[in-house]
Amino acid sequence: MSDDPTTAARTPDRHAADGPVADGHGLVVDGHQVAAPVARRVGAQALAEVRTVLRNGEQLVITLVLPLLILVALTRTTFVDLGPGDRVELVVPGVLALAVMSTAFTSQAIATGFDRRNGVLRLLATTPLGRGGLVAGKVLGVVALELLQLTVLAGAALALGWRPDVAGVPGALLALLLGTAAFTSLALLVAGLLRAEAVLAVANLLWVLLLAGGGVVLPVSMLPGPLGDVAALLPSGALGEALRAALGGDGLPIVPLVVLAAWTAVLSALVARTFRWS
Repeated sequence: MSDDPTTAARTPDRHAADGPVADGHGLVVDGHQVAAPVARRVGAQALAEVRTVLRNGEQLVITLVLPLLILVALTRTTFVDLGPGDRVELVVPGVLALAVMSTAFTSQAIATGFDRRNGVLRLLATTPLGRGGLVAGKVLGVVALELLQLTVLAGAALALGWRPDVAGVPGALLALLLGTAAFTSLALLVAGLLRAEAVLAVANLLWVLLLAGGGVVLPVSMLPGPLGDVAALLPSGALGEALRAALGGDGLPIVPLVVLAAWTAVLSALVARTFRWS
């Protein structure tokens, strides 16, 4: 590259003659940088979200390492009584549901809570990305992370002998989509109302409680007394039951899907009314 200042001074004229020129941040038109297209801005934000999680050891543990350990532990040990059925067929759908809950709720709530405390949300909302683009980028980032999770976990499950019902895959995908929407909405609700430190505590506590008694990994029928009835109405239990039914060959799980859709609608409405950007 030449250090001749006259060469640098002519650079805008070259851009103007050749038309819009793309760079890593946007478009250069007549020597002036303008905002990149919406899709590119949202994609860049989604990529930033994914990189943040992958570079954070604690986030990786809760989103990928723990679900993988639970999968192996419950399928290869007998310290938890799962009845006479096939342990792999019973455990895998629940672990997939746990992975979605970990990424869409726990990880997203913590990341958004601290972004809000540090002023990142307020700053990004004033850029060309805008509030809508920021939310879209976060959702797209969650979906990308879930694809990575499901690929790793499904691969491990197949190696352990899992043989899902192929006919139930469309129903399972619908359940995963609704579960992601419900848990992402819950994450934004918590992150938009509480202080970052409180978000950290609440997100981790809810993860533990829903893992233990929310019907996500183990079927609601295995929970004691009325806890099973309550768990079936929670987004965790509905997602777990939907995946177990769809991938286990029991047909389209209508009731759990309706529960997930209802949670998504209610939580999204609450987020729209209560979320604070700073």
